[in-house]
Amino acid sequence: MSYKYIIIGGSAGSFQTVTNILASLPQDFSMPIFLCLHRLKHVRAGFVEALSIKSNLKVIEPNDKEYIRQHKVYLAPANYHMYFELGNYIGLSTEQAVNHSRPSIDISFASAAYTYKSKLIGIILSGANKDGAYGLSQIKENGGLTIVQDPEECQVKTMTSAAISATNVDHVLKANDIIQLLLKLQNKHF
Repeated sequence: MSYKYIIIGGSAGSFQTVTNILASLPQDFSMPIFLCLHRLKHVRAGFVEALSIKSNLKVIEPNDKEYIRQHKVYLAPANYHMYFELGNYIGLSTEQAVNHSRPSIDISFASAAYTYKSKLIGIILSGANKDGAYGLSQIKENGGLTIVQDPEECQVKTMTSAAISATNVDHVLKANDIIQLLLKLQNKHF
């Protein structure tokens, strides 16, 4: 199976795990990574910079209709839903919050599932609500690879437990094992 895109969702307790993932992926890691992380809607600065400190890949907040490129990490901007359009573009919207969240992991994951189907890897990390469970089930239904951080390792296990309950997840892994799997899949890819 040839995966081409990775989408990661997380909330409370996920920031350190995301930072570790980005720090562990090499500069030549080609699959674009989409991050949909719950964050304070009024704090616009600092998040990209904090992620960029350890990342070997360029981290950006995309603009609406931004073309998706390899070797980049796209962080859903504060207070915007991020979705994916045919032709390899990112769309942003300010529609109503879903699961009390904007960006909503469910919206991003379901949109990516519809657009990228079996080329997509979806990952749910630590979090305090059920956002992402439906979206991960959509990735599974569309033939993508589904990964959930081991709830026992999470600071807050509500999100990962909800995702495991929502669909037959392919892998439940500790953060270091998620990193190793991504590296292995990247090496298979080329």
